[in-house]
Amino acid sequence: MTDFNLTDLKHFTGSQEWFRHPLNRSVLFTEGAKYVADQAGAYWLLDEIALAQQHVRTVRAQEFQVWKLDVVSNRATLHCEDGNDQQVYTKNIPFTDFPACGVTLWFTDNVILLPSEY
Repeated sequence: MTDFNLTDLKHFTGSQEWFRHPLNRSVLFTEGAKYVADQAGAYWLLDEIALAQQHVRTVRAQEFQVWKLDVVSNRATLHCEDGNDQQVYTKNIPFTDFPACGVTLWFTDNVILLPSEY
């Protein structure tokens, strides 16, 4: 894990390169999502989003998804919303060393991305 700063995320405004998720090959992720995973040591977060597409019916049913990770005292809650503030999935994360109070990622058209990359 290196220096992760949430303000750096606003510099990602589109993506010229996509990366294929190794556990769910139908899911891609952008440079911004890769930055979060690399800098925050959070490939597990991309895994959670990608695997939910395969295994959670209520998530899979949403064409557009807003994923919010909320971190408090080395514990986290991962929420998936439908884009209209309706929660469709929640998972408690009993331990995390995610270096910020949280982050928001979007999922649409089989791509995990930062909101600024949309």
